[in-house]
Amino acid sequence: MAERDETANSGIVQRLLSVAGVPSLASSVWSYVDNTIRWFWIPDWLPSWCPTSQSQLKAAEDKMLRCISAPFTKQFVPVSCGNMLWTLFFSSDGVKDKTPVVLLHGFGGGVGLWAQNLEALSQNRPVYALDLLGFGQSTRPVFSTDPQAAEAQFVESIEQWRAKVGLESMILLGHNLGGFLAVAYSIKYSDRVKHVILVEPWGFPEFQETVEADRPIPVWIKALGAMFSPFNPLAGLRLVGPLGLTLVQTLRPDFKKKFSSMFSDNTVSEYIYHLNVQSPSGETAFKSMTDSCGWAKRPMLQRLDQLPPAIHISIIYGSRSSIDSDSASSIKEMRTNSHVEIITIRGAGHYVYADQPDDFNHKVLQVCEKVD
Repeated sequence: MAERDETANSGIVQRLLSVAGVPSLASSVWSYVDNTIRWFWIPDWLPSWCPTSQSQLKAAEDKMLRCISAPFTKQFVPVSCGNMLWTLFFSSDGVKDKTPVVLLHGFGGGVGLWAQNLEALSQNRPVYALDLLGFGQSTRPVFSTDPQAAEAQFVESIEQWRAKVGLESMILLGHNLGGFLAVAYSIKYSDRVKHVILVEPWGFPEFQETVEADRPIPVWIKALGAMFSPFNPLAGLRLVGPLGLTLVQTLRPDFKKKFSSMFSDNTVSEYIYHLNVQSPSGETAFKSMTDSCGWAKRPMLQRLDQLPPAIHISIIYGSRSSIDSDSASSIKEMRTNSHVEIITIRGAGHYVYADQPDDFNHKVLQVCEKVD
């Protein structure tokens, strides 16, 4: 049935090209477009076109973690459907009775990006960092294209991970997409969460129809947005193939600076590259959860009243971030019967934990000490 539908759609497009006055080009143009789209979306071409592999991702992560002197364990934790979540665990005998902190990275991230935080945060309590389902070294399954179902897949994988690891309760800390999922998880499994720490969270406000009069979006940007809306957010990185690493280094030189106290080479760029040119599983799920402008299709502020007041929230923003912090004020206004703390870290951008790691670690430790 699917093949018949594709054939029918192909015929329609060819007829439209003919009607447009280019009958001689109709067949060749459609053939080129069709083959390009098919090639672009099939993950089998990745190893040959993008110089990456699971072993290269592992090696890149190992380099990210090589400066950590504290002992820790690494393992794949099995969840449902044969999926595995890659997990780092830090603990010592003196802190085993404390409520553990579980770190959830943001979109396009992985456990290695916490390299400047893991050792410091684990001084006073156990710390877990995991690659979300569909990201990093975790399994990259096929997600539902329905935003609610895709979100549920993330949430259920975290719960299955918690049960497998054997945690009774935890402090959830999430950056970006990880913050959104931390609250989604806490709403459904509130008895397992003692505190939520949101770091520059994504997906809380509703879509804003209005645009500031003095900052209208140019027509060409809107056109480009419409043109690329069918593709995943990081599709361009995979499309350029062997030039991808150079693209990361060129467009995001700031990442090297963020970790300059640990690395003087391209360790961070290489890690980010290998994280995001693997099969785009979690990336595709994220796209299903967003509209064409990057807003959440199911904004978390609309559901925040479902989070029990007993779960307190701390929200951390960077003073130089481009992310609108109005959501933090909205959360505080909505939760008058609960504790909400808003923390701003000076000199930090969106990647607060990497821009100002010492200040970030200190603030997080202070928040955790209030829990137990």
